[in-house]
Amino acid sequence: MKGFKQFLLRGNAIDLAVGVVIGAAFGNVVNSLVKGLLTPFIAAVVKQPDFSSISFTIHGSKFLFGDFVNAVISFVIIASAVYFAVVLPMNALMAKTQHEDKPTQPSTKKCPECLSEIPIEARRCAHCTQPVS
Repeated sequence: MKGFKQFLLRGNAIDLAVGVVIGAAFGNVVNSLVKGLLTPFIAAVVKQPDFSSISFTIHGSKFLFGDFVNAVISFVIIASAVYFAVVLPMNALMAKTQHEDKPTQPSTKKCPECLSEIPIEARRCAHCTQPVS
C-alpha cells in the first residue's frame, strides 16, 4: 500500500487526473456548443430544422449523417482549441528555452609533419618535435 500511496500522491498522477476531468468537461461544453448553437445555425443555412436528424436510408438501414457531422464539428473545435491553447504556446516556450550553442573554437590542430593532434598554442609537436608555425 505504501508504494500505491506514493504513486497517487506524486504530482504526475494527480496532474493527469485533473487533466482528464477538465478535458471531459471541456468536451461536454464543446458538444453542447455544437448541438445548441452551431448545428441550428448550419441547419438554418441548409433549411433543415434539426441538423442532427439528417439521415439517409439504404435497404431499410438508417444512416444518421447529421450525428456524424456533429461529432466531426466537435472534434475539429476540440482539436483546434487544444492546438491553439496548448501546443502552440508550449512550442513557443520550448523554442525560447532552447538556446543554440555557439560553435566552439578548435583547441587542437594537426602537426604538418606527423599529422598528430597538438594544442593550438603549441610551437613544437610533442610527438615528432618538429617546429609548428
